[in-house]
Amino acid sequence: MTAEGGAESTVWTIHGERLVDDTRRLRLSIASVELPDGVQFEQYVLRMPKAAMMVVLDDNQENVLMLWRHRFIIDRWVWELPGGYVDPNEDPAATAAREVEEETGWRPRNVKPLVSLQPSVGTTDAENLLFVSHGAEYIGEPEDINEAERVAWLPLTSVRDRIEAGEIIGAASLVGLLHVLAFRTG
Repeated sequence: MTAEGGAESTVWTIHGERLVDDTRRLRLSIASVELPDGVQFEQYVLRMPKAAMMVVLDDNQENVLMLWRHRFIIDRWVWELPGGYVDPNEDPAATAAREVEEETGWRPRNVKPLVSLQPSVGTTDAENLLFVSHGAEYIGEPEDINEAERVAWLPLTSVRDRIEAGEIIGAASLVGLLHVLAFRTG
């Protein structure tokens, strides 16, 4: 039954899945699936570890802490929220806070869950857990010099223009920022 109580007439049948590659950061397989109308085909499936990111707002909730970085796969410079993969047995909130410190040199004052998302549900299981912090303390230069060209506090009022300009394109960054803008709370 579905969440609404109806029959699950559109559920795909999985006849098997064979492993193509399995690494620390990615498991790639090919699934043999059948649609409800009887059509059968193979589908690539990517499974990735959970990732945790954080929207860090300044004390006045007017600016957000972001990273300017180059993403070689798409060959673009973009603004992103700090974050990274959740280590085995690590609390995702602790991951998000640790990544903020390592990548930006700022320590979040508090960490609260914001939202969870799957950026590409048709082929990928890659849960992104987003958190929010209202306030942060500067603790020094970022530990990880490979993460970003620049760390900056961007005005929340500039987010929409940066999205339109293609400077903020990552799913987790978009969802986190738009969530904070749409549902601001103190």
